[in-house]
Amino acid sequence: MTMRFLAVPQLTLRRLNAVFSAGSVRRFGRMRLVQFCHKVAEGIVRVGVEQDEGQGIVDLKAFDPSMPSTMREFLELGPKGMDCAKRALSSGQNVLPRSDIRLLSPVTNPEKVVCVGMNYKDHCLEQNAPIPKEPIIFSKFPCSITGPNDDIILPDESQEVDWEVELAFVIGRKGKHIKEEEALSYIAGFTVANDVSARDWQMKRNGKQWLLGKTFDTFCPLGPALVTTDSLKDVHKLGIRCFVNGATVQESNTNQMIFQTEKVVAWVSQFVTLYPGDVFLTGTPPGVGVFRNPPVFLKKGDVVECQIDEIGSIRNTVV
Repeated sequence: MTMRFLAVPQLTLRRLNAVFSAGSVRRFGRMRLVQFCHKVAEGIVRVGVEQDEGQGIVDLKAFDPSMPSTMREFLELGPKGMDCAKRALSSGQNVLPRSDIRLLSPVTNPEKVVCVGMNYKDHCLEQNAPIPKEPIIFSKFPCSITGPNDDIILPDESQEVDWEVELAFVIGRKGKHIKEEEALSYIAGFTVANDVSARDWQMKRNGKQWLLGKTFDTFCPLGPALVTTDSLKDVHKLGIRCFVNGATVQESNTNQMIFQTEKVVAWVSQFVTLYPGDVFLTGTPPGVGVFRNPPVFLKKGDVVECQIDEIGSIRNTVV
């Protein structure tokens, strides 16, 4: 009898090899990590683990006083920190009700905020733009980061502030020249972002360089949690959507990404060393305000909600 073998795509083989090769991948476990502060002590930052989406928060420092107070420091601990978080979650101790805490961005002081432009096929189609052959990389300053429920501040300098729901991820360990097939092992987890953009500064001013239009204070809401990679069935098959005042303005799926997360990590790590806490925004689907007819921009009082399946929602009021 002749045996037949199914052909398996090379990237799939490389991913499987990365999963099963001893020592090549360090998985972080199924968790929803958060950064928060107590409402009665606003200046004190803590790292915690959600018991479940929207449920109580386990305070890691209360469970183990040796744990650091910020997510970036926590990620720098590597497996030691993750193992402590798993034990804390399993213990059922040191649980704080949601009513007692205020969620912060999962990471508040990253070294980098790396962004990918034009990374959804359907977003390219809505503006009649060609599909990029290489990732288009730009950045936001870390001071643009704000929390999942914090206000977006309209700057006096712009009259064309727009929304962009995006899948974001956070680097979990240091790396340079990372191989695509090993890239997922460098990602601590995924979260929801809004790449708020001042289109006048992005498209008309500053020599049409994107940086200033992307990096006003509060222009990078993140949250609600850092969902570890193992907690997601397939990060490239997630529904992604944005609502403004309850109306759906963006709705797509992460399967529309041109350059998936592994490719983005490998590409960027050619140029710079990646460190724990570095934040990546992976691009937005169609439905942004600037390409509507007529264009629509955010105004004071608007409420923007960005949502990704299996990760959660962020909800920010424009002030």
